[in-house]
Amino acid sequence: MATRMSRCRSWSRVQRFGIAAYRKYSSGSRYPNVSLSAPLPGIPKPVFACVDGQEKHETKITTLENGLKVASQNKFGQFCTVGILVNSGSRHEAKYPSGIAHFVEKLAFSSTAQYGSKDEILLTLEKHGGICDCQTSRDTTIYAVSAEVKGLDTVVSLLSDAVLQPRLLDEEIEMTRMAVRFELEDLNMRPDPEPLLTEMIHAAAYRGNTVGLPRFCPVDNVETIDKKVLHNYLRNYYCPERMVLAGVGIEHEQLVECARKYLLDAKPVWGTSAVASVDLSVAQYTGGIVKMEKDMSDVSLGPTPIPELTHIMIGLESCSFLEDDFIPFAVLNMMMGGGGSFSAGGPGKGMFTRLYLNVLNRHHWMYNATAYHHSYEDSGLLCIHASADPRQVREMVEIITREFIQMAGSAGEMELERAKTQLKSMLMMNLESRPVIFEDVGRQVLSTGKRKLPHQLCDLISNVTASDIKRVTTKMLRSKPAVAALGDLTELPSYEHIQAALSSKDGRLPRMYRLFR
Repeated sequence: MATRMSRCRSWSRVQRFGIAAYRKYSSGSRYPNVSLSAPLPGIPKPVFACVDGQEKHETKITTLENGLKVASQNKFGQFCTVGILVNSGSRHEAKYPSGIAHFVEKLAFSSTAQYGSKDEILLTLEKHGGICDCQTSRDTTIYAVSAEVKGLDTVVSLLSDAVLQPRLLDEEIEMTRMAVRFELEDLNMRPDPEPLLTEMIHAAAYRGNTVGLPRFCPVDNVETIDKKVLHNYLRNYYCPERMVLAGVGIEHEQLVECARKYLLDAKPVWGTSAVASVDLSVAQYTGGIVKMEKDMSDVSLGPTPIPELTHIMIGLESCSFLEDDFIPFAVLNMMMGGGGSFSAGGPGKGMFTRLYLNVLNRHHWMYNATAYHHSYEDSGLLCIHASADPRQVREMVEIITREFIQMAGSAGEMELERAKTQLKSMLMMNLESRPVIFEDVGRQVLSTGKRKLPHQLCDLISNVTASDIKRVTTKMLRSKPAVAALGDLTELPSYEHIQAALSSKDGRLPRMYRLFR
């Protein structure tokens, strides 16, 4: 009986795929004679998905009567990410004690008019499989929630309450003070100095103005910031025309309906001022140096401690993200690349970038060389962070200044294409993530009122030429350098010498002759 069933199966296989496809595999001398380049017989012709042209309109934007913008992009899935972005950050604190944005971030999603505590908010979100988060940067504050699509009404109601109706109780502010103090201590103790150096380079580049104001609350202001100070600040900056309600993974009409219901006539707990006093200062790039002498020998204790290092960051003014030159600067940053000397990787890990090939591969004593590009609505900063043994700081600084000068040389065709391809792939890979799409939609709509789609950005990247790179670099090298230095700075060259090196043809520091060492 079993044999007969086996023969029936075999015969049906012959009928479906033909004699050629039916070969026994038991013998080593016989192989299946099936072409891998031609369609299999009997299989229906595949129908592939195609672009229907609707991608041009995938980000929909509506402005409500009170000035609030609602932006959304639909994305398949049962979860959505929705949030409110506010044009408010540490750059707007010139007339207030620095650190308000830091406090706002820590106080977010605490008790509100509708919810008695943070736990109540979390339990409400839990019913819809949701999580919440708040992040502040130098120019933007983002309140975001990821939850099931069917809980959208609850999510928008909760966001409206968290942003416009926080109670700011005394005990919550006291807990926030403790959290801020702990974070400031942690900032100075952690082995990774990058957040501290970023703070220092901004302070050097934009001394005392806009994006140069401290992002973290200074220790002296921790006790100064209270409910009255917070309300005074929020009254001026948390107004509908400075906000965007962004959503990814939901229907636009549904989001607009919820916005009208919970945000159109919502009255903030701090009231509204007749004339909002908003700081509209434009970032003034000054250049300069910020130094912090610090014993780095005990930063990482353990069985294999990190050796004592001195960290240097040198930056030059680039451009705003609203300018056309932003894309060439992004390609240049990718071309410089870099990383740590212990990075393991292969194709796509940036091991062929200039800071790997010219710096880390040639100078074994350097522990790190990485390029960063910070861009804002009115200015930008391209910088290189490097770290090495304190005795080799002078040589390290000269290597970095030489790299800056060599940026103005002609970029090779292969390295330029590689940098453009890597930038496009990074852009597209990041935009696979729903929270990243949410932030991209929200930030673009907040700053420009519209959104450039990924394929438009890819076209702009593809159009960058070697002459564009040379042009933006030549313009950048005319600015004064910004320098941040952390650690043992005995061998650090003077600011004037660093400036002279960046103005020279080869990037070399002026020679120093000493009679005594």
